[in-house]
Amino acid sequence: MANKAIYPGSFDPVTNGHLDIIERAYNVFDHVVVAVLHNRKKEPFFSIDQRVKLIEESVKHMPGVEVDAFHGLLVDYVKEIKADTIVRGLRAVSDFEYEMQAASINRKLEPGVETFFMMTNHQYSYLSSSIVKEVAEYGADVSGLVPAHVEDALREQFEKKNRG
Repeated sequence: MANKAIYPGSFDPVTNGHLDIIERAYNVFDHVVVAVLHNRKKEPFFSIDQRVKLIEESVKHMPGVEVDAFHGLLVDYVKEIKADTIVRGLRAVSDFEYEMQAASINRKLEPGVETFFMMTNHQYSYLSSSIVKEVAEYGADVSGLVPAHVEDALREQFEKKNRG
């Protein structure tokens, strides 16, 4: 039986920590959908289209991974694409409390959907998109934190922002 997992997030931008979870999920599930969330509560640095393209470039070597965007409730999107599992990465104990609450409400809303927690590789336990943006804004080297094409996109986006 084929199993389909969804790895949702804002990915603003995608980091090497996200990619670690994607690659590991790719080794567990037949099909992985990386779902870029349009969160009305956040002002994104990159547009949805830019984030989707950056992730697509990062996962092009994994034929069982697709990238999509969604808005609204995650469980509605999970049902729409007929996924079985939600994949969530955990960096620290502080992530667990929030993720446990989210998994519980998702399970209440859609009992047939499981949440699969993956511990982040220790080398990425400190890494977040917010930290990457902050470090990049000051011109620091983010090459070990994101793929090269994401580093280039960050630099271009900050140059645009500073000109504009």
